[in-house]
Amino acid sequence: AEYMGFNRCTMFSKETVIDGKGHIMGRLASYIAKQLLSGHRVIVVRCERIVVTGSIHYNKLKFKEYLNKTLLTNPRKGHKHFRAPSRIFFKAVRGMLPRKSARGEQAMARLKVFDGVPHPYDRKKRMIVTDALKMLKVKSFRPFCQLRELCMEMGWKHGAVVERLETKRAERAKPMYSAL
Repeated sequence: AEYMGFNRCTMFSKETVIDGKGHIMGRLASYIAKQLLSGHRVIVVRCERIVVTGSIHYNKLKFKEYLNKTLLTNPRKGHKHFRAPSRIFFKAVRGMLPRKSARGEQAMARLKVFDGVPHPYDRKKRMIVTDALKMLKVKSFRPFCQLRELCMEMGWKHGAVVERLETKRAERAKPMYSAL
């Protein structure tokens, strides 16, 4: 898929690092899916801070319903029920892409998602998506929960580890922000 000497997959070599904190999951996923299909590389960090609209109770009920989905003849062959926030967000984006076509597979290969902010991306500028920010798109009295809370109640075991690593990262970053 070359066009005038440019390979479509490497034309946009710039990576966009998006900070997931405070973004609504569905809105952010649809924005990222569109960017991936147009050839951009996207990295989403702090997926555990992504917001899901609706109360924690309602979202737990929906997630438990989803956990019951299996294959009748052999449950081990059925759905993979991920508990990590990054994997849940990855699956949300995957549902918005034509992943079974070559174009969709290439788009999925350009996406990376992380809980917390791992090493190479803690030094890079993180962007926000104003069209997906909770504080701009949801009224203040509406119920919501963070993906971290939902995942910890549904069986994600690494929430404390990610929290500890994030506080360490914030401590290391303090001198950089105080110099500004």
